[in-house]
Amino acid sequence: MLSTRWQPWSGMQHEMDRLRSEMDRLFTGSAPRRTAGLAGAVYPPLNVWEDSGNLYVEAELPGMEQEDLEIFVVGHQLTVKGERREPVSEQGTWYRRERGYGKFSRTVELPSEIDADRVSAAFKLGVLTITLPKLPEVQPRRIEVCSE
Repeated sequence: MLSTRWQPWSGMQHEMDRLRSEMDRLFTGSAPRRTAGLAGAVYPPLNVWEDSGNLYVEAELPGMEQEDLEIFVVGHQLTVKGERREPVSEQGTWYRRERGYGKFSRTVELPSEIDADRVSAAFKLGVLTITLPKLPEVQPRRIEVCSE
């Protein structure tokens, strides 16, 4: 007798991945590309935050070299591109290779207008920090309240 067990969640992983990709595209303006060997992870992981004068983007890029990175600002979008090179082992045999490699491109929609001419970036200990100064007209301005 042949027995089949009902598994309601089998086959759903593909649908969940498709839904996550569509949500990424919807909320970021474009779907982030995925790096080879990263098992579907969005790369690089980013933090985006702001203070009254600047937006900041921090990207984790361990093992990368500064010259392998490109940063572009066009309108309200920031793009970080690069390539993590495939590790080469002249001797020995690989038993596990979980660290991803290959080309990547990540574009994020910026929440406010920035002064593209004053954008700066620093790369230290595998963390890329991009400082995006806000345009003066979008910065908060304190309004003095006068009594009559």
